[in-house]
Amino acid sequence: MKIIRNALVKYVKEIFIAKGLPECDALITAEVLIAADARGIPSHGLGRLWRYLAGIDKGVMKIDAETEILAESPVSLVIDAGGGMGAPVSNIAMKNIIGKAQTAGMAFASVRDSNHFGIAAYYAMMGLHEDMIGIAMTNTAALGVPTFGRNVMFGTNPIAVAVPAASEIPFVLDMSTTVVSRGKIEVYERQGKELPPGWAVNEKGLTAFDPGPLLQSMLEQAGGGIMPLGGEGESYGGYKGYGLAVLVDIMTSVLSGADYGPAVKDTAATSARVSHFFGAIKISAFRDPALFKTDMDQMLRQLRLAEPAEGQERVYYAGLKEAEHEIEAEKTGVSLSDKVWSQVCAFGDVLGVPRPPTQ
Repeated sequence: MKIIRNALVKYVKEIFIAKGLPECDALITAEVLIAADARGIPSHGLGRLWRYLAGIDKGVMKIDAETEILAESPVSLVIDAGGGMGAPVSNIAMKNIIGKAQTAGMAFASVRDSNHFGIAAYYAMMGLHEDMIGIAMTNTAALGVPTFGRNVMFGTNPIAVAVPAASEIPFVLDMSTTVVSRGKIEVYERQGKELPPGWAVNEKGLTAFDPGPLLQSMLEQAGGGIMPLGGEGESYGGYKGYGLAVLVDIMTSVLSGADYGPAVKDTAATSARVSHFFGAIKISAFRDPALFKTDMDQMLRQLRLAEPAEGQERVYYAGLKEAEHEIEAEKTGVSLSDKVWSQVCAFGDVLGVPRPPTQ
């Protein structure tokens, strides 16, 4: 199913407004969710809408939350989101530090007691048009198992970094610090597919193949979970992904005074309260941005034109595949699975929001 992006954003925005969100918060939340689907990341797109609406119904995601600035300097900001929606407060935090970085050269923010904020790349990319390198991280409910462990001790804890270029598509790294995100496992469950070996382990620490029992076990923290980036043991560097995941907990939660690790828990109804970290680095604080972007073009072009392995069509760099998917989505509409579209329409119908036309 394909829907014109602007029409889809308006539709989902109206759903959020019908649930009580202010229009500005509804708009940014809809934009971030749909950006994931437009960029070919359905694990973080409208397939998660039910979690957002359930979170609002349960009061976990507060529609009238009041944010509080806990600490601020010319180069830093700490915000307590008060349990509000993740996208609006993250948008505010990133805009704020971009403004600070315009003067100071760089700035960083930590946000605590927030909620799911969508794809981390959305916020990192906000600095691209300002000739800045953008950084975004968030912790999540504990879903990852440490090297040599069997119980969840940290989240999928994604890291995103966006770097501008002159004419090439920007470098946009957006990665979980586990082998996959939970959303990817949810996609496999929706599709009735078996998990590939190496993605996750069960309560005994052995390879897990059935996504359903694994998702339930992770929810209950009953043992088993997703492996850190690199996979099981030390042979393929799983301890490196483990270290990166813990680093994200430090930057997002320990730095802001929030919960971390197993203390961050989802419920059956919705996602956990989480924390975020953002950074903006002004390129002109280091060198001429035009020369930097020219060099970025050369680097990215070398990667893009690298000779592919036998049987492969081409080589990608971080963000290239997603950007091309987004360009196609702008032309032909945002692709949603029939199951996700039916679920979204069911919410809209109950709330009396007219459906947009489909392609």
